[in-house]
Parts: sequence; C-alpha cells; structure tokens
Amino acid sequence: MNSNQKIKQVLIKYWGYSSFRPLQEDIILNVLNGNDTLALLPTGGGKSLTFQVPTMVSEGMCLVVTPLIALMKDQVHNLNQKNISAAAIYSGMAKAEIEYVFQKSVYGKLKFLYLSPERLETEIFLNYFEKMNICLIAVDEAHCISQWGYDFRPPYLGIANIRKYHPNVPILALTATATLPVVKDIQDKLCFTRHNVQQKSFYRSNLIYEVYYEEDKLNRLLKICEEYKRKTGIVYVRNRKKTKEIANFLLKNKIRADFYHAGLSGAEREKKQNDWTSNKTGIIVSTNAFGMGIDKHDVRFVVHMDLPDCIESYFQEAGRGGRDEKLARGMLLYNNFDINSSRKQLETSFPPIEEIKKTYYLLGSFYNIAIGSGKDLTFDFNFSEFTTTYSLSNVVTFYAFKFIEKQGYIILSEAIHNPSKVHIKVNKNELYKFQVENPKLDMLIKMLLRSYTGLFSDFVKIDEAVLAKRLKVGDEQIINALKKIEQMNIISYIERSDKPKVTFLTERIHENDFFIDDDIYKNRKIREAERLECMIEYVESTAKCRSQFLLNYFGETNAKRCGKCDVCLGRNKLTINELEFDNILGVIKPSLRSKSMTTNEVCNLFKPEEKHKVLEVIRWLADNKKITVDENKIIKWVIYS
Repeated sequence: MNSNQKIKQVLIKYWGYSSFRPLQEDIILNVLNGNDTLALLPTGGGKSLTFQVPTMVSEGMCLVVTPLIALMKDQVHNLNQKNISAAAIYSGMAKAEIEYVFQKSVYGKLKFLYLSPERLETEIFLNYFEKMNICLIAVDEAHCISQWGYDFRPPYLGIANIRKYHPNVPILALTATATLPVVKDIQDKLCFTRHNVQQKSFYRSNLIYEVYYEEDKLNRLLKICEEYKRKTGIVYVRNRKKTKEIANFLLKNKIRADFYHAGLSGAEREKKQNDWTSNKTGIIVSTNAFGMGIDKHDVRFVVHMDLPDCIESYFQEAGRGGRDEKLARGMLLYNNFDINSSRKQLETSFPPIEEIKKTYYLLGSFYNIAIGSGKDLTFDFNFSEFTTTYSLSNVVTFYAFKFIEKQGYIILSEAIHNPSKVHIKVNKNELYKFQVENPKLDMLIKMLLRSYTGLFSDFVKIDEAVLAKRLKVGDEQIINALKKIEQMNIISYIERSDKPKVTFLTERIHENDFFIDDDIYKNRKIREAERLECMIEYVESTAKCRSQFLLNYFGETNAKRCGKCDVCLGRNKLTINELEFDNILGVIKPSLRSKSMTTNEVCNLFKPEEKHKVLEVIRWLADNKKITVDENKIIKWVIYS
C-alpha cells in the first residue's frame, strides 16, 4: 500500500472523512517524504490533520509545540476519544504528572505529546527527549518565532536547538497568518534544510468582511444579533468589564448571550465555553482570550466592537466565522474615539524599561525566591494581591509582565480548571497488603476502585465531593485521607486547582542583571505602531475591497475584489469604474486633508467633463462618513479618516 492509500485509510478510519481539503494531502506527503515544511493555511483550514494523519501512518511519536493551552486540551481530548493516545504538558500540572507523561513518551505509549515552547529548554524535557522515538516535530503558531511577526516569543527560538537530538526528523511549521518577511524568517529560524512553503490562498469565498463607522455601536450590535437570533456568534471587545456589560445588554434584549475573559476561574471559563460550543449559549462576548484552538464550525458572525491592534489578530479572529464553509460575516464597528484610543493604548503597552525591571525584581520578592534559584518553580498567582502588596499600577504592571514573559523569564498562565487526579503507584498485590495493614483507609481505597477505572495505569480525574457523599463523610476528610495515602507512597494525588499560575523559567537574577536591549525595545515599538497604522488604514479605506486589502497585506498581490463586502457593494452602485474611482479619490483625499473646500473647488481640480464622476465620489464619501458637507457645501475630511 502506497503513502496516498495509507493516509486516506487513516483519514476515513479515525476522522470519518472520505477526502482531504485542498493542500492537506500535499503537506502530509511532504512530511512523509522527510521534508521540512511550512504550511500556510487560513483559520479553519484543517491544520491539525496535516500533522496528525502522517503521525498515524509512521512509527514513533509527534511532538507538538504550541502556546495555546485551550488547543492542547481540546486536541488531546479529541484524539483520546478516537482511541489515539495523546497527552499535554502545561503550566499548573504537578511534577509527578509531568514525569509520568514524559515516561509514557519514552516507553512508546503516546502518539502525540503537546507542550509549550517554554518547556523545550527545561532540564527534565531534554533528559527525556533524547530517548523518545520522534517521527515529526509540529510547530503551531509558527509566526511566533519571527521577530517580524505580530506575537514574537523568544522561547520559540529554542525549537531549532532540539533538532540536534533527532537530526533526521522533519519539522512541520504551521500558521494562519504570515507576511512575506515572516514566511522567510520562520524557515531560517527553524533551520530548514531547504525552503519549502505549502500555501493555500487566504481567500475565503464564504466569509464577508465588513467595516462600519458607528457612533451607537450597541444599537448596531443589537440589530446584528436580532438578525442572527438563533445562530452562533462571537463579539470581541478589548477589556474584561465590557464583556459583562455587553452580554447583560444583549440578555436584557432577549438575546442568548454570555461573557468570557481570562480573569474568570478555570471552572467558569470551561462551563461558558462548553455552553457555547453545545449551543446552549448563542453569542459569546469576549476578549481575545476566547477562540484560540476552539474548533466550532457553525459560527455565522464575528463582530469586533473595538479596533484590533493589528491585521494579523483581526484576520485570525474574524476567520473563526464560517469554518463549515457556509456564509458567514466578519463585522468591525469603529469610530474616531477608537482610533485615538488605540494609539494611546500602544503607548501604554510599552512601559519604561526601569518599570519592567522593577516588576521582575518584586515578583521574585513576592515568592521569597533567592537570587540564583527558582528555575522551573510554579506558584499560584493573584495579580490583584501582587499589585496591592507593592502599590503598583495595574495597567503598567500588566504590560510589564507581558515583556518579562516575552523575554523568556516566566510563563503566566490563565486560570485553568484542573480537576483532582489520582494514580495508584503500586501493583494490586501491594495495594491489597496496604489495605489490610491500614483498615481505616481501606473503605476509601475500595470506593476509589469502585468509582473509577484505570487508576493503576494512568492519572484519573476524581471528585472528592462524590467520594465523600458515598462514604457519608466531609469533603475535607477525604482530601486529608488522600494526602496521607500519598505520603505513604501508595498513590499520586493532585488536588484540584483553578488559579492562574506563574512559572519561573530561569533562576532569579539580580535586578541589575535583568537586561532588555534598548534597540530591541524601540524596534518592537516601531513595528507595533506600523501594524496598528495598517489596521487603521484598513478600517478607513473606502476604495479597496476588504478581502483584497487583507490578502494584499499577506502578500497575495493578484487578489480580486470579493464583490460582497461593504466597499464592493457600495462601489457596485456607482456608474464609474474602479480605476476612475481610485484616481479621483487619490486627488480628493490629500486635498481635503490639507484644507476644507467647497464642492465647486473640489470639482475644479478635475476636467469639466469629469464633474458628474467627481460628484458621485463625493456622495459616496459622504454616505460613508469620510467627509462632511454643510449647508454651504463646504466639504471637510473627517479627522483621522
């Protein structure tokens, strides 16, 4: 049986599909031929199958590097449901569980191991990695490895370093958003043996991009939601407070809505996510914490209530609509306040270097970590407690932590719902002997064995409250008894937790040794500003098709007009052609930006026979709130437009 037949057989057996999506098969065959490959697939393009399928027809295990805990947990769950052995290692896991997962990896009991890039340089990983039978290294969100990318993360640079342990294993790098410089940089940073890009056009015929200048956003949102009353949607906002306010507004207007942000407990976020994916909730109002790695196909609309900070973020978030390839809309509502606010936000997001150093120093003091120690230690982290303890500004501290994390000193993880788990470390004979010698603990062990299966072979999720109810004792009594059995080396017991975590990736260094290169800091700020200005240009554009603008940004220079977006629909009503419109706008815009003019003065910039065309463009600009025309026919270009 050849490779084509094998991969199609696996596709049918485990995923139930009879054929691959465009480009998936080409990527898979590239990987099976041992080629380092960069796959550019749009959001919803089926990236996960491009590393899952070739792994299933190969000897050995796939190492999946991703920063997205939600994606890890979701894909591990889905693979296990298909009886494919997979596990993930992420912040907040107990050391015993991490060790156990690594041991399974070495003994060939896993086909997929998911972990974050920060784990790649830890001593425990490197000790085990050399002994693993690896057939493929998959790097998700690969744009994070490039300093030209919108979410550069230094720990990604460590991926190239681990290749020496398995020099003949190919790398598959995956991303949904990458400009041309980033595409080249990814391949260079991952030490590709030769450049090899498999790219599907980012164009999605079923997804309509729309931008509307709107002062009364809530009313406009309500109309959109009423239009899609029985459908699924996502509403993105930039701060946590607004998620709740807008969700409550929609609920009061009889729209099935809920809110979501990273500040909720792990259990709350898991419930809200499950309610939305199971359609109990129609619309989720969220910060950008929502959606990464969540595979929901029937999202009919995505609304941005605030201006995203870059095209890449917007493209990914809007791209969560219409993964079922049916019609979906990505709508962005903005006004002049948003543009002002975004520019101010950019300044705020770059706190002074001295403030960043101070925050790092105080974090070490907060946990009483001595200089030269603390590497790989994980602690529960309460942001409010930290800022209150040292009388710090919440905003400055938040962005200082972002810098410290991106420099590779720490990992800050959101609250994750980690239920309690138990693994029996001894064999059945040793356990029976223990029960005989410890009659007071015998009933609890019997109840564990009756209530849960697989305790001897793996960590199993348990519920102390259920055990307590069945044994007619208090929850605390069960917890204490489990801890006692663990101390006696019979079980590994991990108590439930849903608090945010901070993990120190390096030994704590002295404040004076904490270094952020001034040029890197300034260059990063310049690149962020350039990305924001591109985003502003996108929303202000009245001449270019929305889809065409986005595709041009990602290097697809031959993209055609979609014919469906707000710009195209408006332009379709004009009697003049696209080139004429662009030429007239190219004269009007700079002229009006320098000074206000009467209608006649604007028309006089052109030949007399072009007057009717000029008036048509002026009407279009007025209808789209790019200009104002008063009773004296004085035309003003709207500020910041």
